[in-house]
Amino acid sequence: MQLIKLSATDSTNAYLKDLLFHNEIEDFTAVMAHTQLKGRGQMGTNWISDPGKNLTFSVLVKSLESPVSEQFLLNIYVSLAIYNTLTQLHVPDLKIKWPNDIMSGHSKICGILIENILSGQHIQASIVGIGLNANQLTFNNLPNVSSLKLLLGRTMDLDELLLNIVVNLKSLLAEKGKLDKEELFKRYETALFRKDKPSTFKNQNDEMFMGFIKGVSSAGKLKILMEDEIMKEFSLKEVQLLY
Repeated sequence: MQLIKLSATDSTNAYLKDLLFHNEIEDFTAVMAHTQLKGRGQMGTNWISDPGKNLTFSVLVKSLESPVSEQFLLNIYVSLAIYNTLTQLHVPDLKIKWPNDIMSGHSKICGILIENILSGQHIQASIVGIGLNANQLTFNNLPNVSSLKLLLGRTMDLDELLLNIVVNLKSLLAEKGKLDKEELFKRYETALFRKDKPSTFKNQNDEMFMGFIKGVSSAGKLKILMEDEIMKEFSLKEVQLLY
């Protein structure tokens, strides 16, 4: 695995994408930043991180070779790779909040941003951006946020964390020929945050409703059993889990 360490960059995703467009780089090349000036999360949100405290990196994935219609598969592989890594560290009460935040209890500890590079209806390569709260102790009064140091009581080695995540991701992707999609989705759904629990949601019209998370569709939509016992599917822009 090739690892590029930067003292500072606007975005490791942007840096790695530019590197890919101008150079021939190998699968699982990773770019790690001490300081990320314009880190991004899902839906254009900012990812705030104290310099040098957290793991902020991007990794290139060229080996998935999926059609665009199955792009959610990589979300599952990456989420499970991080989930498996943190399970090995004995992080308590781990869950995956759809589509790909990692939670400990009700606190977010990791976010994922995947950008796909397409060739027709096929995914040619993917840039996987990961922000994992490792050693930061305060979060400017942000609610429901924690870090590995707060949870485990010890300072984390960022290089070791990165290596373990990439090793687990490579291991999962190496299984893709033997692991059928049903089993993969089952692993992801088993770890889903608030699965089968009564939860409150907000739709795109800011209307609140109750329901039960039951799983995800093959297209990556969240399956919610409504109060009237009707199953509905929602995309990321259509629903927000309020707890």
